[in-house]
Amino acid sequence: MKGILGRKVGMTGVFTTNGRLIPVTVISVEPNIVTQLKTKATDGYDAIQLGFEEKREKLSNKPSSGHVKKANTTPKRFLREIRGMDPSHYDLGQEIKADTFEAGEIVDVQGTSKGKGFQGVIKRWNQSRGPMGHGSQYHRGVGSLGTMLPKRVMPGKKMPGHMGHETKTIQNLEIIKVDMENNLILVKGNVPGNNNSLVIIKNSVKIPNGKNKPHTLVTYKEEPIEEVTEEVIVEEVPMVEENMVEEVPTEEEVTETVADEAVVEEIPVEATEEETVETEESSQA
Repeated sequence: MKGILGRKVGMTGVFTTNGRLIPVTVISVEPNIVTQLKTKATDGYDAIQLGFEEKREKLSNKPSSGHVKKANTTPKRFLREIRGMDPSHYDLGQEIKADTFEAGEIVDVQGTSKGKGFQGVIKRWNQSRGPMGHGSQYHRGVGSLGTMLPKRVMPGKKMPGHMGHETKTIQNLEIIKVDMENNLILVKGNVPGNNNSLVIIKNSVKIPNGKNKPHTLVTYKEEPIEEVTEEVIVEEVPMVEENMVEEVPTEEEVTETVADEAVVEEIPVEATEEETVETEESSQA
């Protein structure tokens, strides 16, 4: 018999290499510490007490602090016993990690179910309602509370009341994967409790040494992306000697050269009629 404490993280799905989707519950399993060994000689039964999840010493009282000091460890938030575990195989203060289980093993998972508050018999016990017509005197009531002669309600009668928040155990669940790197155990199917609630994983009672062939899961590995750098071709610029540098003319020099080079064209003036007559006579003579 073996077991470990953990917290329910949530549900997801994993794929096998043959294309099958398996719904799993992810359970975070930090290293557990053996805080007490119980034997038949001293306690009347064999059991192991495990401590899970550290808490501040300020929040721990003297009895609990002294109890965990015997195991040479810090105060723990949860202390739970698992009966049937052989105390001779463990030492006080020993760490129990996720690798205590293997993929393919059959286990039972125990936890506290979700609380539903005060509920009626229809939701709590799945009873049927009466006719919903206006003439009906019975819709969602309890109904008959018993026979006539005892003249009292018999024990065990299903009545309205608090629903949920009970210790439940789901049996014969298969472990799909044990992730030692992240301290996770993937269990096939659903387990009782809210997310982040405490659960106990232990060997199956009906199938103590049951084990299936582990599934080959699809793994996703991130390949490193190689950075492609563009080669920038830099053209070599010839060095300019100091003597080859042309002097830049000033603004005054530029204006003087422009004035010298400018050529003023004479605009021909149209001749008058008298001048044109004189020129014609002179040409005839």
